Amino acid sequence: MNWDDLRIFLAVARAQRFATAGRLLGVDPTTVSRRLARLSDRVGAPLFESIGSERHLSEAGRALLTHAEAIEAAVLAATEQPGEAAAAAGHVRLSVAEGLATSVLAPAMPEFAERHPAIRLDLITASGFLSPSKREADIAVMLARPRGAQLRASELRRYRLRLYGAATYLDRHGAPQSVAALREHRLVSYVPEHIYAPELDYITEVHPDLAPRLRSTSINVQRMMVAAGAGLGILPDFMAATLPDLHPVLAEQVEVWRTFWLVTHPDTHHARRIQAVCDWLSDVTSVG
Repeated sequence: MNWDDLRIFLAVARAQRFATAGRLLGVDPTTVSRRLARLSDRVGAPLFESIGSERHLSEAGRALLTHAEAIEAAVLAATEQPGEAAAAAGHVRLSVAEGLATSVLAPAMPEFAERHPAIRLDLITASGFLSPSKREADIAVMLARPRGAQLRASELRRYRLRLYGAATYLDRHGAPQSVAALREHRLVSYVPEHIYAPELDYITEVHPDLAPRLRSTSINVQRMMVAAGAGLGILPDFMAATLPDLHPVLAEQVEVWRTFWLVTHPDTHHARRIQAVCDWLSDVTSVG
């Protein structure tokens, strides 16, 4: 099969729109449609189904995807220049928790862009992690080591979460003197039915009877509610550190530990662009 046709097929499978895929590849949507029609004729079945304005893989498309991605990995490996002096280049999709992306990765992005000007990096913080095993992402920073999938996983960073409150809240309501006393305070946390990973359900780890009154699916929204004095909330230390008005509460009694895991697919793990992003992640998350 023609590699250019497969490249367009992969772009549409990931972007789910002809126009978006064409823009990423620098071709017009008509060319995208024509190339896919040719590829579909070769396969003998439609590769996509239209659902609204989006294109979703058909059964034949899902079957082709596995082979197309294997070819993509081989092409990328073959076109990389040998030697350490060769620059990392290409497109990398990084799925990462919102809090880590906001507080740690985004401030370090200028340094990354200077170090790797030929890498186009997508920082994806949608609820739930995209999976390298399904090729939804090239790299995922996850809250738990994946099980049962043929993936490469290594510990990236262990981090601490504590209960925090703003000076305005503590001045008005006083600081609780025990974990049990937290039931008398306004607490900020996640919306339970929208918690996409059990590792985020740390409020019940502190005390099973705690019922947050102010809730959000976004850790950044929670952080800002706590900073505004709306209530007390459990936050990663690396997020609280960016707001000096936040103070630990019950520091010796409320302490939760979690681990970020760096996950890649074995087919692309050694690609220079993937290793460049992994090395950068290790560097920036090791600080603090």
